[in-house]
Amino acid sequence: MKLELVQPRIELRAFIAKIWVFENTGRLPEEAMKLIVPNGMAKLVIPFRNGLLGKYKDWYHHSKEASITLIGIADSPAIVDIEHDAPHGNIGIEFSPIGAYRLFQVRQVELTNKIFQLTDVLGKTAHEINERITNAEAISEKIQIIQTYLLSLLSKSEPDLVLDYCLRQIEHSNGLVTVNELEKKTGYTSRWIHEKFIEKVGLSPKNLCSVTRFMHFYEAGAKNPDVDFFKRDVYRYYYDQAHFTKDFKRFTGLSPVKFIKSDNEFGQIFYKD
Repeated sequence: MKLELVQPRIELRAFIAKIWVFENTGRLPEEAMKLIVPNGMAKLVIPFRNGLLGKYKDWYHHSKEASITLIGIADSPAIVDIEHDAPHGNIGIEFSPIGAYRLFQVRQVELTNKIFQLTDVLGKTAHEINERITNAEAISEKIQIIQTYLLSLLSKSEPDLVLDYCLRQIEHSNGLVTVNELEKKTGYTSRWIHEKFIEKVGLSPKNLCSVTRFMHFYEAGAKNPDVDFFKRDVYRYYYDQAHFTKDFKRFTGLSPVKFIKSDNEFGQIFYKD
């Protein structure tokens, strides 16, 4: 497996958390988990060699080669695999919650835990950009085309300053800020904040905090597997060990003990330095 990170254009860095190019020689072994855990970000995935198969709970999707796929923000794990046991490559773009609502101006909860063809969400302009990307030979050219398209989408939207403030509070606190604290800091009611998050983020603020807290541990483990990240700072972020284990099983489908014994190199490679 080979993963290359690409720096987003400077105009998009506040909205794109990561761009990557992933390549592999064929299908992963049957014993590999092929698990992608929720990280609080919507994604675009463009398979430029071979197709992709994805599953969220009971939601299945087949991304054909050269199609642009939009993956909504999630609070449940996904299982992915390649279509054929042959060389595979795809471009991935992960959006911060601030970026997702600005770029994809639809009710975000309708995308949550689901996978769509971008053309089904954005229509004609997505068809045109999909065709241009298909015809571009170089990977760098494909990335340039999609970033230019994203900039055009961004120019058609306006920031929601209160929502952006709340999202930054969640990010900077590693998910520890409470809804009551957001109420006090913004002057808006918890109900108003909740509805704003459902509309423009796709998860409630409490749910997004849970995902953000979990990712603090998951990324630590991916970057340094020799560290027992299941115990480090647990009581700073969770009420107790049972609370942590419950969240961990929710976002991975496994207990921490079973997960650490499993083979999920595919899912963890995206969070390694």
